[in-house]
Amino acid sequence: MAGKLYPMCARCKKPVCAPIIKVDENPQVGEAPAFCPMKLMPEVIDKSVAEYDKPEVYEFARLASVQEAECYERLPDGLRTKFPRVEELIQFAHKCGYKKLGIAFCTGLTNEARLLSDILENKGFEVVSVGCKVGATPKERIGIKGEEKIASADMWETMCSPIAQAEVMNELKVDFAIMLGLCIGHDTLFIKYCHVPMTVLAVKDRVLGHNPLAALYLSSSPYYRRLMTKKPETINK
Repeated sequence: MAGKLYPMCARCKKPVCAPIIKVDENPQVGEAPAFCPMKLMPEVIDKSVAEYDKPEVYEFARLASVQEAECYERLPDGLRTKFPRVEELIQFAHKCGYKKLGIAFCTGLTNEARLLSDILENKGFEVVSVGCKVGATPKERIGIKGEEKIASADMWETMCSPIAQAEVMNELKVDFAIMLGLCIGHDTLFIKYCHVPMTVLAVKDRVLGHNPLAALYLSSSPYYRRLMTKKPETINK
């Protein structure tokens, strides 16, 4: 890696990609840091932007940007946010003309999935919901040993099956899939196998009430300072 530059937008102190300029002015890309992807990979950026010329992508992106703007209101003292994510979800789904929504959820969040179903149905949507344990497939199917189970070794333990969740969504042709609290790795498989448009309402964080950013905000505090410790973690395989 020595001597080779990679995009590091998280380290950027001069974001020329979002300048405060007039609409008839142009961003000064030449002033961007050397690690800016607009400097390192301009052909990739151009190819990506060309994708928005596809009619279905163009309209989806346009509606997403409209939705983004509608989440703010301009007041005398500045901008103020208006909608939580669940309301954004409802508004965006209506904008896109979606009728049938699918919820792929962790069974540990069954109550949340039920509440979300009620909310979406009250807003006029048809709602399909599929829990992660669908299929009742034992963990032994993927080589899990007794000592690797959450419960005791002699107990049945159903594996999470995000692929089955995704394929149910695909088969029923839901207009929009919503991922709710799937585990790390399981969410990756769901995203890989889900072939309908999808979004994420919430991700799994067993400790922080499904708010993983809290650990980042507390990374300088005594509670989660260990996150910044420069030493390799012990990895169990």
